[in-house]
Amino acid sequence: MSEIDLIVQKLAAGNTILYPTDTIWGLGCDATNASAVERIYEIKNRPKDKPFILLVDGIDMLHEYVDDIHPRLETLLFYHERPLTVIYDSPKNLPDIAMGPDKTVGIRVTQDLFCKTIIQQLGKPIVATSANKSDRPFPRNFGSIDIEVIKESDYVVKYKQDDQSESAESVIVKVSEKAELVFLRT
Repeated sequence: MSEIDLIVQKLAAGNTILYPTDTIWGLGCDATNASAVERIYEIKNRPKDKPFILLVDGIDMLHEYVDDIHPRLETLLFYHERPLTVIYDSPKNLPDIAMGPDKTVGIRVTQDLFCKTIIQQLGKPIVATSANKSDRPFPRNFGSIDIEVIKESDYVVKYKQDDQSESAESVIVKVSEKAELVFLRT
């Protein structure tokens, strides 16, 4: 069994994973599994009013979870060079725990082949939150992940563990009521 097959099997069973996202090392799970999302909140010691970013494999999957995607966003998603997380209002087909208290959700269309393959095989979005406790800095590579986070994860992905390059977080954007793009993190 390949590692990707094992990862997909773990996610489908409701487990958490520690994995290299398209940005930084993250904690992940099936974003449609409320119990698994709850477990990530526990691992991170994170308040539930601070939702996680979700990854999808493309625009088609994004439409399964968001009704209203402004045409400017589709263009931006297509041309933006850095990983781009978009905050959407009123998502659908997600458990409440995967959304913010204001019923919004941050979703990124991943361009990373490793993440994209996992999501395609799972057929669902996955959580992509930094692999750290809430009060600590996010890890820039595998070697900087807190041992507590590693121990509490159900499965630690082997891919890219030796990569020492430092990664950065995604750009975050939201569409205003006037259909203007508001950059929340650059």
